[in-house]
This record gives sequence, structure tokens and C-alpha cells, in this order.
Amino acid sequence: MGTENGAQSGTLKICLADQSGMHAPIRDATVKVLRNTAGSSAQQGKGYEEGEGRKKGQPAQHVDTSASELVREGKTDAGGCFSYNTKSGSYRVVCEAFGKQDTQDVTVTAGCATAVDCRLDLGFSVETVVPKDDCTRIPCGEVRQGKAMYVRVLRNQDLPQGSELRLSVTRGTLLTTSEEYESNNQIVREYVYDSKGVSGAIRFKAVLKHNPEVVINADVVVLPDVQSVTANTTTTMSRTETEPTDDLPLWVVIRNSTEALSFNNYLRFMDWIFCGKDDRANLKEFELGRFNNKRAAYRDLRGKRSLPFTDTDAYRVVKAATEAFVMVNCGVFSDPQPFTAQNDRDLDEDYLDRRDIPVPGNGLRQALGADYLETVDGTSTLPYLAIIRRKLPDIPIKTTQFEEIDGAEATADNCFGILQEKLANPCLLELIWSYWHEEGMLVQTVNAITRRFQNVRGLSMDPLSNLEIDPLRPLNNLFWGYIQDEQHRLTVPRRNYEYDHHYGLRLEGQAVQQFRPADTRSKFLESFHHLLRLCTVFYKQDDDTTVKADAFPVLNALKETHLILSQGAHNQFGDLPSTARVEMLMQEWLLARPEFREYLPARIMVAYPEPWMDRVDAMKKLQGWSDTSVLHFRNLGIFGEQLLLSIRWGAWSDIQEPIQAFNWARFFRPQVQGYIHAYRAVTGVDLAAETVDTQVNATLPSVLLKKRLAMQTRA
Repeated sequence: MGTENGAQSGTLKICLADQSGMHAPIRDATVKVLRNTAGSSAQQGKGYEEGEGRKKGQPAQHVDTSASELVREGKTDAGGCFSYNTKSGSYRVVCEAFGKQDTQDVTVTAGCATAVDCRLDLGFSVETVVPKDDCTRIPCGEVRQGKAMYVRVLRNQDLPQGSELRLSVTRGTLLTTSEEYESNNQIVREYVYDSKGVSGAIRFKAVLKHNPEVVINADVVVLPDVQSVTANTTTTMSRTETEPTDDLPLWVVIRNSTEALSFNNYLRFMDWIFCGKDDRANLKEFELGRFNNKRAAYRDLRGKRSLPFTDTDAYRVVKAATEAFVMVNCGVFSDPQPFTAQNDRDLDEDYLDRRDIPVPGNGLRQALGADYLETVDGTSTLPYLAIIRRKLPDIPIKTTQFEEIDGAEATADNCFGILQEKLANPCLLELIWSYWHEEGMLVQTVNAITRRFQNVRGLSMDPLSNLEIDPLRPLNNLFWGYIQDEQHRLTVPRRNYEYDHHYGLRLEGQAVQQFRPADTRSKFLESFHHLLRLCTVFYKQDDDTTVKADAFPVLNALKETHLILSQGAHNQFGDLPSTARVEMLMQEWLLARPEFREYLPARIMVAYPEPWMDRVDAMKKLQGWSDTSVLHFRNLGIFGEQLLLSIRWGAWSDIQEPIQAFNWARFFRPQVQGYIHAYRAVTGVDLAAETVDTQVNATLPSVLLKKRLAMQTRA
């Protein structure tokens, strides 16, 4: 407040806004302030009266200002207002924009602020609408993320041509602009807003410009696309995934081949050969095909094997048939290869699936030849044997064995070299099978019977004193031949020396006194038990779906055990295991003869998986031997053989990644845990037990068995 030309003055504040629509202020509009002159009062009143019939903001019917004195003219600011200090008195205010005019008469009082509100009818507004399910649209200030929203900008129809209209948005996309159309004396322009990827508050800004201009904003909220689902949900966690490794087919071959060498399979073959009993319906396809090969091998061997004793032909043919059975089944890579076919029970693929190990993409059979076996000097062989072959590059390959050479056609190459048959088709047998069966008293049972058969008294109170095998049945003559052939069989000390050479294992008893081995595997038992102990730790980690099991310790233990086993693979390693297997299979077959049900009464209701086993347990009961069932010893032999074959014949020395040890542990989990359980049942030592000093029990099993027998005797 001040003075103007020495007179008292007041403040005049004039604001201009849209009368309809969103009442937005109008910026840069023209404002005129006129002073009413003396002669203009009548004119002023006339003009005002004429203006009474006009609504505010209608198209301008300009007031005659010729009788008024223009004292001030200006533009509205961003807020649509214009302020001016003037003398007290009567004034006329004229606001003009968009071709429209509003006139206000006002009296300014000295020392006071006078407000004047002008209005122009522009009808400028923004509407947001969303479609409903029935395709109708409703005004709404919210839209679901990813859904469409329509934005409509409206203005009065009577606005001057050339007015510029713009619409923008802070986030999201205005997709299309449709043509303008008229509705209720207004012009409507419609946009489509895409809210994909947008959430939270956004703002639409509309500008109507004709110098002056009007700016309006419309706020909208984009809601997250959240769906409420009412249902029962299940969350599962699975074990660590792995990938197939090249040695996977070898493990499958070992498992199938050792099962093909089982006693029940051997019994089927013997019944088929000698009894005309065809029980091959449940055999796997590859084993079914091998039966004809075994019969051909048997016929070949029957002519070659002879005994210099009278009346031993029955035993001789049984021995030839057993040798043929072992000879055909121990060569795992001979045709047909030991892989299951589509119609077999317990498919290889199902076994791998149960272990959570994927099958190679090209199949197990193709993976064995294409990915795993190596070709050395034209011979396809195991990677382990290929390493050995490369150590002997100066030694030629001998394709013909001595027994196959005709003396007249023999050549120099046939006298020296590496046997191709041994390189390409090794006999995969482990002597540990024989060791555990011997510890289970299989051999001792048969020896006790043969002594009684020869009328040799065993103990002071011989429990077999009433064992009388009549000569009317074939068992009598079979035992006659078996006893006559004793000089051709392996002796207990000889097997004992080889157990020690292979594994550092020994028997205890009078038959193996003065034991003086030249080379022993003293570290094998510790290494093997350490491997089994690490496997139990691995299984705990592998079963925990929140932990990735560490297979490096298992890999290192496999390398160590493989090294020790390879050190013992010399001298009698090539032939003694198969010879011991032939002899023990025959012993089992003799004990499984039905006649023994009369001589060695057993517990009928005990479900022994093989028919010879109850005879051994019956003998142990009669003789006062260990009361541990032979079933556990038999399992130790089966599981131990599969585990050691996979360790011995794998190329573990050149493996650095733990993935193969990871798969090995999973693949042989039934064998590992079965071996640990059977070992505890036999010796009382739990190989899976956690120890403070992490040391495993490496005491010889024969020592532990002797202690348990002593405790049993005292009890």
C-alpha cells in the first residue's frame, strides 16, 4: 500500500480461471483496468445493464471502453493472477482470453486489498475411465497394472480455431490418439494409456494453448497386478542334480555281470543242462542269450576235461559245466553285452532313476563303446588297461593263445606278447567274494561232510556220526568224485596267501598256521573302510536338499583304494579268483541238492535267498561254530565284489573332477550301505559310526570273528 501521485491508494488483485471444467487458472491472459470517468457513469451503467443478460465467460461482446480511461494493462502469471496498486475509486476490470471476455466493476478503497475473480467458460478437463467386464466404462482414478485405461480431454466447442492441445504422462505409454468427436457441446479427444511395467502414482498433464494457456493435471494410481489364489500348494525340494559320466556304463555292466554270476542263475543253468528243467522265463535278455553260449562252452570243455579216477564222470561233467558258466559270464564285454532290454524286469534306466543319475543321451550301450572304451593298437579296451598298455609299447599284441595254436602253423608272434583277449575282455571277478564265503563256513561245511563221507571222525562227539549218504542217489557218486579230485583243488593256505596278496585279509585256524606271506596289502583294509566311512558322510549331505554334497573326499579315497588294489593285481591274480569261484559254486551246488534236507535238517521258515545257505547254518549249529548267519557273509561277498570291481577297473588315477566320484557314490549306495550293515552284523564293528579321531577300524575281520566266537562260547 502506498500513494499514487500523492493520493491514497489500494491494491487490486485480479485472478482469472476456467469457470467450468476443472477451474484451472488461465495464464498469460490480458487484464485491463479502466477508470470510470464522470461522463461515463451513465454509459457505464448502460453497458453494465446490457451485460446483465450475458453469462460470464460467454464469447466476448466487448464493452465499449471509449468513455473509460485505461489506467493499466497486463498479463496474468502462472497462477492466473495480476496485481496492481491504484488510487481509490471506481474501476472496471476487463479479462480476455481464448476470444472471451469477463468484465467486473470494482471499487478500490484506500489502504485495502480488493480481489476480483474473473471467469471464462472453457470447459477444459481431463477424465480417466476404465472398462468393466461388460465393456462399459466408468470413471476411475485407479488402474490394474497391465490393464488399459482411457484418458479423455474435453474442451468447449466455442473455443477459437488454432488452439493447441497436448497430453503427456509421467510414466507408461500413451498408445493411440483417436479422432476428436463432439459430445454435449464439447470437443473430446481420447487417448489409450498402457500401464504395463508401471506401478504407483502417475500424473497426466494436459495443456490447452492459444497464448494464453491453461494447464491441468490428473493423478492416477497404477495398482500392482496381484491375484489372490485360494488353493492348496505344495513345495518340494530335490537333491542336487548331476550329469552322466563316461564310466557310468561300466558300473552298469559290473552290476549286471555279477548278478548273472549269482548262485540262483547258476542253479538254473545246471538244472537246464542236467535235469531238463527250463526255468529261464525271468532271465534278462542278455543272460538268456548267454545260456546257449554256456552250453556250447560246456560241450567243448566236457571233451577236454578228464580225471584219472574211476567212476567220476558225473563229477567231471558238473565241473565242466560250472567252469563253462563262470567262463562265459566273467567276460563282461563278450556278446551279448550285459545291458537290459525293453521287456526286462529292473531296467538299467530305472535303477539309475532311483539313484537320481541321468542316463547318457545316446544310451548306455552306445555310451560304453563310443564314449568310454579306448582303442589301443586296434583293440577296444578299458581306459585303465589302455594306460597299462601304453606303459608297454614295445610288447606286441598276441592274438592267439597257446592252446589254440596248431604247432605246424605257429609263428614267432604267437610266442610273445600281450594277450589280446585279456586286454579286450578281462574277467571281472573279485576274490573277496570267495573270502567272505569261506569266512561264512561254506568250505568248512563241505570239508566236514567229506570227512564224514570217508568215515573220519571229527570231534569226540561227532555231530555227523549219523550222516549216511546212500549210493542209490547221485549225490553219493558226486561226493566220491569231489573227494577223488581233492588234489586238483585250491588248498586253504593257497587261498589264504592270495587273500593277503589282494587285500591284506587272512583266515584264522589250524589250516593256516605258519603263515609267511611275501607281499601283503596291509593298507587296503584301512583305505577301503575309510572310503566307506566317507560315503556315509556324503550320503548325509546328499540327502539334505539344502546342501550340495562334497565328493572330493570320496574321490581321493577311491584313488587310494584303486592304487592299493592295482599293486596286488599280479601273479595268481589272473586265474586263481575264477578257479576259486568255480570250486565254491560247486560246493554250493552240492549243498543245495535236495538230499541234504534229510542229512542236515534246517529251519524251513527262514527265507534264505539261495538253497545252500540253510545247510551251512545247520552245520554251524551242529558244530558249535559262529552263530552269525551265512546270509551276512554272502552279502559281504556280493556287495564287496561289485564295489571293488568298480574301483579296480576304473581309471581313477587320472581323474581330477569329483563328478565321477559323486555319481559312483550314488550308483553304489545300496552296495555300500549293504556292506556296512553286513559287516556290523558279522564283526560287530560299525563302519559308519562317527569317531572322535576320524580313524576307522582296520582290524582284520578274522580276528574280530575269532573274538566274537570266543565270547559266544563263553556265553
